[in-house]
Amino acid sequence: MTTPAAFVDTTTSTDVPSPFLSSRTAAQANSLAIIHLRRDLLIPTILRAHDDSNEGYSEGKVTNTRFGSFPHSTLIGVPWGSQVRASAVDTGSRGRRGDAVGSGKKRKRGLEGTEGRKEVDAQCSTVAQEKSGDVVVVDAAQDRNVDTASGVISPILKAAVTASSGFVHLLPPTPEVWTSSLPHRTQVVYTPDYSYILHRIRARPGSVLIEAGAGSGSFTHAAARAVFNGYSSREASPIQRPRGKVWSYEFHEQRFHKLKEEISEHGLEGVIEITHKDVCQDGFSIDTASPAVNATAIFLDLPAPWLALRHLIRKSELPPSAPNPSSAGASPRQNEALPHSDSVLDPKSSIYLCTFSPCIEQVQRTITTLRKLGWRDIETVELSAKRLETKRERVGLQEEGLRGVNASPASVDEAVARLREVEGRSRVFHSEDGEAAGSPSSSAPPSTTAQVSKQQRLGNIRDALEGRKLYKEGRLVHRLEPELKMHTSYLVFAILPREWSVEDESAAQEKWPGKAVMVKREWTPMSKRQMKKAAKAKAGGNKEFELQQEEQDDGNQDSPSAELLAGNI
Repeated sequence: MTTPAAFVDTTTSTDVPSPFLSSRTAAQANSLAIIHLRRDLLIPTILRAHDDSNEGYSEGKVTNTRFGSFPHSTLIGVPWGSQVRASAVDTGSRGRRGDAVGSGKKRKRGLEGTEGRKEVDAQCSTVAQEKSGDVVVVDAAQDRNVDTASGVISPILKAAVTASSGFVHLLPPTPEVWTSSLPHRTQVVYTPDYSYILHRIRARPGSVLIEAGAGSGSFTHAAARAVFNGYSSREASPIQRPRGKVWSYEFHEQRFHKLKEEISEHGLEGVIEITHKDVCQDGFSIDTASPAVNATAIFLDLPAPWLALRHLIRKSELPPSAPNPSSAGASPRQNEALPHSDSVLDPKSSIYLCTFSPCIEQVQRTITTLRKLGWRDIETVELSAKRLETKRERVGLQEEGLRGVNASPASVDEAVARLREVEGRSRVFHSEDGEAAGSPSSSAPPSTTAQVSKQQRLGNIRDALEGRKLYKEGRLVHRLEPELKMHTSYLVFAILPREWSVEDESAAQEKWPGKAVMVKREWTPMSKRQMKKAAKAKAGGNKEFELQQEEQDDGNQDSPSAELLAGNI
């Protein structure tokens, strides 16, 4: 079977691999990295060797967090998963920004143009250096080199000094981590949902997938990893393996531009092709300059997916409910297919579809449209993911003053012993007060147990902690996560079977000879009410219904449409 043109990848080995698709072990410059502060707080950042925005830090590009400041020079080249200590960043030069030559310091108010430039240049100690025929100006006040010929400013970065406290972990970008850290422009599809969706629509290396409603790009990145099938090499190979592709559509212009910028920064242009288009109105067609789509998997995250389903039809023939293109002035209904000259579906494969809808009313309209357009194996699924936290629960007075434990008495004996200790301290306290006031002593016998203060007791507990094996102590318990970070929705799955003609059957019979029975039958779409009525009539032995079925079977023998019921092939 030949590979479709849309599967052939034009990426060369000189292209920089995406951090989402490569197996590098350390962070690279000009690449995405995830700064992990805690489980629910992650910061995505592009590591820069130089501060292109000229924020004024002497250490170069710096990312500030609640746990300290982290220059990118301390992050580049660090293995993934490493703990990085915060740095004592010098902020004394912040605010002295300048993009032109000689603008190392702030200009005084009222000094503009050439006069202001001359005064600033006069304050800098300038040294001329010959380097490749260009003059380089060294601004000692700003610790930067300025190329007067090209206007490029290259600062002299200071070495970062480790701070006394604060640290983060550096994580590689994966679709799972990106989903937890991306900026939410819309409600996103979380990991429990998109992992199940990609499995059901059979997204695998080399597949071509259509996504309508890109939104924040969570499913887009996960789909790119699922269909990615490697980069092409320089060496010419007689066998071209299929290259995966994600055709993404977004109707909101601002979200489209932002997502396109993120895809470029993440190095996914060769795998993801995003288009600004309203697929419900204009369909999924691409301009003639682009290759054919030939998609085998479809994901629709739209408010009205039944409007987009009208455009997902085969090129060769329309379903029986489709309007006649030749009829003038005919306006198709919302649940009817629209005729197109080009189809985005693969004609040689079955199509697997999934729609993402939060309301059950959307699901009902979607399923009605799917049935009328000839989709089969329709199924609705709702996912509910729960995360379990497993730990050892330590209870007892010996845990007093420690974190993450229950310092209440573990038994009645411990509670009685603590009460006796408290009573003894109270008795000693009142006896001391009575002696100081000159009152007669209490008739109660003095306590022979040495009284220990709370500070001493907590100190003894901390000292004994070093010799304890905490991983063996306590009771092993599990609890559910208090908040489920997943968007609740209904997933509708359906399959559009591959077209199978008489010519295809003849070719299959020649290749795999066997016995087959050809039965010609015309398929007529029926509503749920009509299906129930027909089932009741058939079960009740309705003679009129049986006569109608016999007449219909006799008339269908000359019909050009046929279904093949094959056995022992």
